[in-house]
Amino acid sequence: MSQNLSIAQSGAVARITLTQPEIRNAFSDEVIAEITAAFRDVGARQDVRAVVLAAEGPAFCAGANLNWMRRMADYTRAENLADAALLAEMLRVIYECPHPTIARVQGDVYAGGMGLVAACDMAVAVDTAGFCLSEVKLGLIPATISPYVARAMGARAAHRYFLTAERFDAAEALRIGFVHEVVPADQLDARVDALLKALTQASPHAVRACKRLVLDVAEREIDDALIGRTVEGIADIRASEQGREGVQAFLNKRKPSWLLAD
Repeated sequence: MSQNLSIAQSGAVARITLTQPEIRNAFSDEVIAEITAAFRDVGARQDVRAVVLAAEGPAFCAGANLNWMRRMADYTRAENLADAALLAEMLRVIYECPHPTIARVQGDVYAGGMGLVAACDMAVAVDTAGFCLSEVKLGLIPATISPYVARAMGARAAHRYFLTAERFDAAEALRIGFVHEVVPADQLDARVDALLKALTQASPHAVRACKRLVLDVAEREIDDALIGRTVEGIADIRASEQGREGVQAFLNKRKPSWLLAD
């Protein structure tokens, strides 16, 4: 356990929990490395049959934390490429975890946090949770998370919410298929437990094979070429004039220049 996350196992279920409620579980390069290592660890455990990704506090994940964003604001394109590749690898490791994964969404999900939910096989959210792909407001794009989020919500919804950065509620997340169930807070654990019961009562080999089947046949494979394009996409937009301006405006709590010009 670190101050960023905890890993616990009870029977055949492993739980990876984000433990920084004071910063809304926003992640940094350090947290990304720990999440990646955690999923690799539980993915390799033969006695694990399901994994729950959870979080503490009022928010599930608010995306990138401010200190990390401040560092990124001065990155060169090469540094942005290396940084984005680590985020892309974290998402790939979650998505390809050999065991089925469930996102237990107890609060708001923003920006990169949307990628965490989308990379899991299943998602159950509380009815008070809000969701937002806020990148374009900062002059950025949700590039590295896009293969997973677009698969989860579908291209039609992605066209809207990628472009508008609107906040939408749990009912809308359910309607577009981004989450599988929406429940009151006092029923969240019961619904997650019901899914875990179904997963752990099925044949472990068949469950793993079915997950691989979905990855192989349902959509185009998220391969190195696709990941490479998303990494270049976010590196280019971060290093662009408006990308730098949007992040600096956000960090300095002012309007970006494109709003001042209106």
